[in-house]
Amino acid sequence: MKKDKNVKLPSLIALLAMTCAAGAAPFEISDGWFRSLPGKLPAAGYFNAQNSTAREIAIVGARSDACGMLMMHQSANKGGMSSMDMVNQVMVPPGGQVAFAPGGYHLMCSDPRMKIGARVPVLLDLSDGSAVAVAFTVRGATGK
Repeated sequence: MKKDKNVKLPSLIALLAMTCAAGAAPFEISDGWFRSLPGKLPAAGYFNAQNSTAREIAIVGARSDACGMLMMHQSANKGGMSSMDMVNQVMVPPGGQVAFAPGGYHLMCSDPRMKIGARVPVLLDLSDGSAVAVAFTVRGATGK
């Protein structure tokens, strides 16, 4: 998803305040983190999505000022060959969950602007028109 350079995300403090004030949400994101690689290599983002509603909700986009562009991808093994494809949405079933994890769904952050140990804000856009704000921890290449 292209990022409109004229739209700024709220500060991390504001995002966390909104999340705390809202309490338990019907659609929750947990365990968000980025794998930061050396140099100009893209970073990968991982998290768990939990849908506590009675209807299917899709994650349809992601944004972060810590990334030049943030896209959703899915890694797969097809006939012994690894591949990675961009996806426009990821469905989360009613009462279900979906993991964005190494080897599967993940966020691809091009032109990352983040430091290991930092927490960066990410906004996930949902198919119902809402968005979920989350702070992702930045880890090194080994995931630690």
